[in-house]
Amino acid sequence: MNIGDRVRLLHRKEEGIIRKISKSGRIEVEIEDGFIIPAMKSEAVVISEAEKSYFGTSDEPDIISETPVAISAPKDQGIYLAFVPINDQNLSLYLINDSKQNYLIHISEVFGSNQRTLLAESVKPGIAKKFDDRLLKEMDQWPAFLLRFLPIQNRLEKAIPPFERQIKIKPTQFFKHLGTAPFLNKSAYLFHLEQTTQELDIRALNQELGKLNPKPVESPVSKPSKTIDLHIEELVDEHQQLSNSEKLRIQLETFEKKLDQGVRAGMDEMTFIHGLGNGVLRKEIHKRLSQMENIKYFQDTQKDQWGYGATLVRIS
Repeated sequence: MNIGDRVRLLHRKEEGIIRKISKSGRIEVEIEDGFIIPAMKSEAVVISEAEKSYFGTSDEPDIISETPVAISAPKDQGIYLAFVPINDQNLSLYLINDSKQNYLIHISEVFGSNQRTLLAESVKPGIAKKFDDRLLKEMDQWPAFLLRFLPIQNRLEKAIPPFERQIKIKPTQFFKHLGTAPFLNKSAYLFHLEQTTQELDIRALNQELGKLNPKPVESPVSKPSKTIDLHIEELVDEHQQLSNSEKLRIQLETFEKKLDQGVRAGMDEMTFIHGLGNGVLRKEIHKRLSQMENIKYFQDTQKDQWGYGATLVRIS
């Protein structure tokens, strides 16, 4: 057992990489979310050696299969741009082809009139292809992603039109796209790139619906509390099982929801308790408040009780 070996903890469900081995027989294992778990060497088993003895697997690291596998999505319903968290700060970018069509794919990042190619190759059905990494804290500076798809048709059949999609990631919407990535079976932020539904005439549809159903009367907005506690244990019961990125997503969604309710209810001020921690939640809340037009100002408050762990928001 050496530093760098991938091990499975016998009395837990976690797997990870050995980062430190002490003379006393203790090891430190870095699991998928980037957390370090201490354990005894007797509580861990090297995955490659154990599985090789029973199943004949090789010592090579796991890779995404480059051969077609079973398709889990309906036809033409599964091409995704996926952002897979490595830890609290890093994301891996994947192009996932969960359709039945082989595509020649070109992905580039766009800086105004300039572009840089990130991927240019054929991607078969059933493939999750990694092509880049990104830092979560630099999301505001990410360029737009331009993805072009050219169907590869080896038989004489009806032509499938090529298509392209350009995506500019918005931090306010990014965390709402959390799901499970096909083939990777990991939590990821997924952006569906195909659009196969028939385009609708929205104006004509609304007119038809208006004839059938009268416009409902809006129910009054429930007025939230003036003080909102965003500590994760106040928001989710089983928060110990969540990764840090999932906790941040839940906290920011609660912040936006409660602030929106306060604005619509006509409140003049609200206080959000976010705690100190590593400062990521406070920084993200302040950044979003600075971009809102209906906010007079915001400031750290109740320093005698919370230090810099609470923010007062004045609503215009």
